[in-house]
Amino acid sequence: MGGMLGDVFWDLPPWLYYSPGYDLGLSVYVANPTDVDKEYALLARLSRDTTQISEEALPVFGYTWFTVEPGDVARLKGALRFSETNAVLTLLLHEKDSGEVIDSVATVLVATSSSPLPPAWPGAPVNTGSSGFDLSQMMGMILPVLILGMVASAMKHKKDETKRLEPGKEPVKQLPPGRGS
Repeated sequence: MGGMLGDVFWDLPPWLYYSPGYDLGLSVYVANPTDVDKEYALLARLSRDTTQISEEALPVFGYTWFTVEPGDVARLKGALRFSETNAVLTLLLHEKDSGEVIDSVATVLVATSSSPLPPAWPGAPVNTGSSGFDLSQMMGMILPVLILGMVASAMKHKKDETKRLEPGKEPVKQLPPGRGS
């Protein structure tokens, strides 16, 4: 979280699937909690582990620095495009007077794959070999049981419906009182 000089937020989740070369649409919110106009700049940094892949200033309305009025929030829409994935995308908020990064937000860009499962949480054991917990193996065991349960449930419901009618007999329709008398 930011602090006394400003805050930055965005609408990206903590991680998302990303294919290099495609636009990544986002909305960025920059809040000025002070009682004076503040000038800010946004930098997008892409890194992997401790290696910085790229860093670039993001122009707002064609300028590096933009002003946010006191107590106001600037909503900025745009798109970013990268030639890398499996990296951390960090958005840095610089405040002009202090010359410092005062806030940042980050998301992990994960290579698209055929797996429907999310990537391992940061700090969790890697899902390879016997050293980690592989959720896909567990799903492979549970999914057939769930499907069998759903089919059995549907069949039981259908059997109950046919049980109400005796074979060879049509249901007797009763007329409401006062008709046909």
